[in-house]
Amino acid sequence: MDLPSTFIDKPVVTVLVVDDTPDNLSLMSSLLKDHYKVKVANHGEKGLRIANSDAPPDLILLDIMMPDMDGYEVCRRLKAEPRTRNIPVIFLTAKSEVEDETRGLELGAADYITKPISPSIVLARVHAHLALKASADFLRDKSEFLEQEVVKRTQEVHAIQDVTIMAMASLAETRDNETGNHIRRTQMYVKRLAEQLKDHPRFASFLTDATIELLFKSAPLHDIGKIGIPDNILLKPGKLTPEEFEIMKTHSRLGRDSIEDAERRLGMQVAFLTLAKEIAYSHQEKWDGSGYPEGCAGDAIPISARLMALADVYDALISKRVYKPAFSHEEACRIVVQGRGSHFDPDILDAFVAIADDFQKIALAYSDND
Repeated sequence: MDLPSTFIDKPVVTVLVVDDTPDNLSLMSSLLKDHYKVKVANHGEKGLRIANSDAPPDLILLDIMMPDMDGYEVCRRLKAEPRTRNIPVIFLTAKSEVEDETRGLELGAADYITKPISPSIVLARVHAHLALKASADFLRDKSEFLEQEVVKRTQEVHAIQDVTIMAMASLAETRDNETGNHIRRTQMYVKRLAEQLKDHPRFASFLTDATIELLFKSAPLHDIGKIGIPDNILLKPGKLTPEEFEIMKTHSRLGRDSIEDAERRLGMQVAFLTLAKEIAYSHQEKWDGSGYPEGCAGDAIPISARLMALADVYDALISKRVYKPAFSHEEACRIVVQGRGSHFDPDILDAFVAIADDFQKIALAYSDND
């Protein structure tokens, strides 16, 4: 026989009664059984086991005066455990002094009813606290759902950032047949340098964990501007003439402008591309002001670009080019160190010296021979 629709999927609400007196357990069971599923426990330990089971009660009616463990201690333990702290507890007791009720409520009880009981009052208060619990559970579940959605959406945004940057970087990489794993290596160098400097007084306020992550993501775009360099210059199998080099130098401006153009088309500035623009535009600047495109010097050069400048030069030195052989790690380090205070920020150079072995490990891990 089909059940009436009012009974289909009706949630079962369970009330646990904890009392050491059999007559009290029988009385409360009779009062509640027509409205709720009733579980009983004749001592505190059993009540705690039921509350911590896989099918916990929705509400607990708890006596205070019990042997071995009184109701106050049972309540304290219930409220101390994450899985039971949200179960409403109503004390049902003969202790009628104000201080007894105060103590129970301070322990976290939802209500306090003194014996002898009024059946209608007990049913009304049980119903009221179950309704409050249902509302609290709904809000808690909604909050957890929203938190999960925020995490999910944040992960999606980060994934979109990663895909966007790598897609743009790949465009530049396909134009240059000599880059190999250069993009990946410089990305790792920049991150390791930033980690080394994150506690340095000059850089600590800038190099937060979030910024280091953005630097890691943005580094692959440092040569995005090479997309705009003519093939006869970009792919020339030899050293560039002074005139050709002037054209090659425009890749820094082209890189920044291409990112800004993408933002204009989107109709907004994108925060995570700020460092990418700095790196693309300024990574060829030198500490002494002899670099390009602006000839900036010292702290006028963005930190992001100063980090990339060192990473880029080191990798160029250890990489084979048509106009030069690949230098050894030791020789590359010697040349880089000579640029302290001229090409490179002295503190960034010192950080490189301290972790030069890590640069070599990165170079080997992402070798073009793989």
